[in-house]
Amino acid sequence: MDFDTALLLKKLILNGRIGHLATLRGGAPMASMTLVLPAPDFSVFYVHVSRLAWHTQDMLQDPRVALSIAETDDGRADPFTLMRVSIRGCALELKNGPKDAWLERFPEQAINFTLADFSFWRITPRDARFVAGFGSIHNLSGEQLKNASR
Repeated sequence: MDFDTALLLKKLILNGRIGHLATLRGGAPMASMTLVLPAPDFSVFYVHVSRLAWHTQDMLQDPRVALSIAETDDGRADPFTLMRVSIRGCALELKNGPKDAWLERFPEQAINFTLADFSFWRITPRDARFVAGFGSIHNLSGEQLKNASR
């Protein structure tokens, strides 16, 4: 992946506050929308989720997940030209997470910190697939994903 393409990936991840988290539920995939906070070096991605949510229950059973971040549909004629990245990794529940950074990115989410059923999860990337547009597809290791943050 060249420098300009890596810059596109970096911009997508830094600007993409919404992701779709895919978990395994009863042996079948289940995807749901969630908020996402990348670590500055893209070594991990954080989600702050409720134990009542299916995806949280699923991660407690099987930590293998996928996280998808995509450009917002802007109505263009060919939506396949929208950028997107799918990150496969392993989720781990944290006792404490990046609360200050989370609230800086999502100030309206402060109420969730008053609820006992919410916790941070850290998703550590194994690999990723970045589609920079139609025909521009890049398979990345976790290390290559981190390199895109620079």
